[in-house]
Formats: sequence, structure tokens, C-alpha cells
Amino acid sequence: MTDDGAVEVSVHVAAQPETVFPFFTDPARYVQWMGSGATLEPVPGGSYRVRMRDGVEAAGEFVEIDPPHRLVFTWGWTHDSAVPPGSTRVVVTLHAENGGTRVVLRHYGLPARDQAGHDQRDHHGKGWELYLGRLGRTIQGDDPGPDPNT
Repeated sequence: MTDDGAVEVSVHVAAQPETVFPFFTDPARYVQWMGSGATLEPVPGGSYRVRMRDGVEAAGEFVEIDPPHRLVFTWGWTHDSAVPPGSTRVVVTLHAENGGTRVVLRHYGLPARDQAGHDQRDHHGKGWELYLGRLGRTIQGDDPGPDPNT
């Protein structure tokens, strides 16, 4: 976690930003590394929805799109009042580094503890670590295996 309370996860991916960026905006590519289905409309105000298990969806909308360097979307869960749809913000930046891309994901606005006492920052940090690792394996052409949360 950072000084401003954001959860930050970073991964180096063996591909250029132009190759990596569509994995955040194209539904067919997105579900290769996260979720079982996605509705993505990558324009400001466009829908961001990713289906997980048991009908649960991560839901929000795109706020900023700057291919292939940056995207911002709101985030929340359709099933969880601690982090309702669109209540937090995710900022993803992509920078060319060492022949590949440094992907930095910062998730803002997560509650430290919800009403049930769950640490939402820790939970989401672990989730983003899992999924960005899966993104890196997918882009390298490796099979990341089934999504454990679908």
C-alpha cells in the first residue's frame, strides 16, 4: 500500500505497451487473464463489467483512456456493499521498460476495514497480484490455467 492509501501492484510484461494495452480494453483478451465474461466499452463513461463466479461482477465505468499508456476506470462489486459498483478508482499505467512493459495498477478508495472487519485493501491487493501475474503469463503465450475466481 502507498502513502495515499492506494493499493499498488506492479509487474513487468514481456511485450510492448501497444500489445499489452488491449488486454485491458478488449473483452476477448481480458477474459484470458481475468473473469469468465466481460463487457468493456473503453471510452469515457463506457461500461466496465467483468463476470466472476456465482453471478458476481466487478462493475464500474471507464473514466480515461490514453492508449497505450494509461487507463482509468471505476470499480466495485455487485454483491458487496463494502465496495459497491463504481465506488473506487483503478489507474493502470504502462511504460516501456527493459524490452517490455512495466504495468503499474493503483487502486484508490478502498476501505481499510469494512463493516464485517475484512481488510479490503489487503484483499484487493492480493487479487490484483494474482491477476497481473496471470496477465503476464497470458501475454507470454503461457496458459495461466483456469481463473480461480470463476
